[in-house]
Amino acid sequence: MKFFNKILRDEAGATAIEYGLIAALIAVAAISAMTTLGTNLSSTFSTVSGKL
Repeated sequence: MKFFNKILRDEAGATAIEYGLIAALIAVAAISAMTTLGTNLSSTFSTVSGKL
């Protein structure tokens, strides 16, 4: 019984999971921002290339 009480009070695993979720959210936001920026940058270079 003491073993289960110790496991229930241990919050180290929960903290690691929270950090993992935060890192995943940041990665998804960064990937979507870079994809949008890359598309806009590509269209800008195409426009400049066409005008040259």
